[in-house]
Amino acid sequence: MACCHYFEPTREGADAFTVEMPRVTYGRGVLDEVGERALGLGIHRAALFTDVNLLDSEHLFRARQSLTAAGIDAVVYHDVRIEPTDVSVLEAAAFFRDGHFDGLISVGGGSVMDTAKGALVYARAPADFQIYFAPPAGAGRPVPGPLKPHIACPTTSGTGSEATGLSVIRFESINTKFVLASRHLLPDEAVIDPACIDTLPTMIVASTGFDLLSHAIECYTARAYTRWPKVDKPGARPMIQGANPWSDLHAREALRIVAECLERGVADAGDREARDRLSWAAALAGFAFGNSGTHLPHALSYAVSRAARGYRPPDYPGSGTFVPHGLSVIVNAPSVFRYTAPAAPERHLEAAQCLGADTGDAGPPEAGEVVASRIIDLMRATGAPNGLAGVGLTAADADALADSAVQQQRAIGNAPAETGRDEIRGIFEDAVSYW
Repeated sequence: MACCHYFEPTREGADAFTVEMPRVTYGRGVLDEVGERALGLGIHRAALFTDVNLLDSEHLFRARQSLTAAGIDAVVYHDVRIEPTDVSVLEAAAFFRDGHFDGLISVGGGSVMDTAKGALVYARAPADFQIYFAPPAGAGRPVPGPLKPHIACPTTSGTGSEATGLSVIRFESINTKFVLASRHLLPDEAVIDPACIDTLPTMIVASTGFDLLSHAIECYTARAYTRWPKVDKPGARPMIQGANPWSDLHAREALRIVAECLERGVADAGDREARDRLSWAAALAGFAFGNSGTHLPHALSYAVSRAARGYRPPDYPGSGTFVPHGLSVIVNAPSVFRYTAPAAPERHLEAAQCLGADTGDAGPPEAGEVVASRIIDLMRATGAPNGLAGVGLTAADADALADSAVQQQRAIGNAPAETGRDEIRGIFEDAVSYW
């Protein structure tokens, strides 16, 4: 299987990887299949999770109509918080537990699907919230067994949450996000209907598109699975297991689609082909990072979301400072890949080529700049913020950002280069502005 020297065995490293994914249905109109699919999972009383912005949407209407036609009693829960927190997830868990539901359907973006996953955990096994999170956030206790069935129906084209056993949740007490990870969080089915993104506004397509772009490059350039410690039991193998041949396949194709379709999908809501393909690329990137894990761009993004000042992109409802997840990731990404490229230059060049960069005259010393330049070109073309300065931060914030980001040890450890607090501070300093 190790067809590339990147996966050469190491003395005490892993010699196997595990692939986890849900049953996947993709195509226009498949949201109408949700009812029959729920019946197939033994669901007769369903919690239908969504957010307030989708309450009057055609997507939610179609899902409810399908469930009703199948004879399923469905009750809507719409108190999902955009960027879910420990408090909002526990509230959702109480709703699910008290409603005596035998399954859950999530219709929405990453926040809806992540809330659904967390709710299923804490409804089944109530505990102090941090207990199922890896250190330093929590005690690292495994999620205790299977959860109620979950059908995830994404309405955006980037998070990939429908394809992973991961849930990103912010701890309100310290205003920092951490990842809850377990194969038990993996949805039973992902129903991906690209018609759901036909009407998405420009900046939402851009932000979610950058999320999937970074998922794919991070997977492809992550520390190889053979460089993680070998486990003595199958159940001990982590979901964040490093780059592997399975994830490579999906990451490369996702990047090719982004190269061809991101600018088109952002510029023209009527470009159905581009938006359909971005929807599929999001799932591909989800298959990839759900089995490899992300690394520094995502690890650093949570600090940016927390510290940003005075920025709120167009097309997002509400008021006050808010940096959507995909944008908080991409403002760091060019600086990150300049830093990580020397540790795996061939992988960075291959990723850049898939993303549409001209790599003809580039060698290992140029790998980081080639990746960074291509990402910066896409940022400029789609109206993304110009680095940290674009979301109200300066080089003077680098120390505080590094103190926050260094808590994300599992993701940091998945980077191809050894990375400590000083290196993270330097990445932030170099990410202030790109043009």
